[in-house]
Amino acid sequence: MKNNPLMKYSEELAIKIDQLCKSLERKDNSNTIFQIRKSSSSVFANISEAQYPQSLPDMLSKFKIARKECIETENWLKLLYSSNAIDEDSFKKYRNLCGRIRRMLTSSCITIENKITTKENIK
Repeated sequence: MKNNPLMKYSEELAIKIDQLCKSLERKDNSNTIFQIRKSSSSVFANISEAQYPQSLPDMLSKFKIARKECIETENWLKLLYSSNAIDEDSFKKYRNLCGRIRRMLTSSCITIENKITTKENIK
């Protein structure tokens, strides 16, 4: 597979959040840990699925789900930071990675929506 920054960053996010969760498991954040692990891995899973879509609308749907899960991951990070479970440096590092992925997904969604619209206008 060719170099795909979106895949690379989403995989990095899932791995780093999993590692973060492992370091937090001895603290009392079990629900938050479960939720952030689930949302960050969903970002990676949906971006992975979008690599082999059935159609452009299918790819768009996967990217939109990944973007929502990315926003959810950012919100769980905010909660962990606000509850002092993680420090500011960790919060910013992971939040910035989420932001990078979210911006790439937004750009991809716009491009796909334009392609879909162009195809519909050609018919």
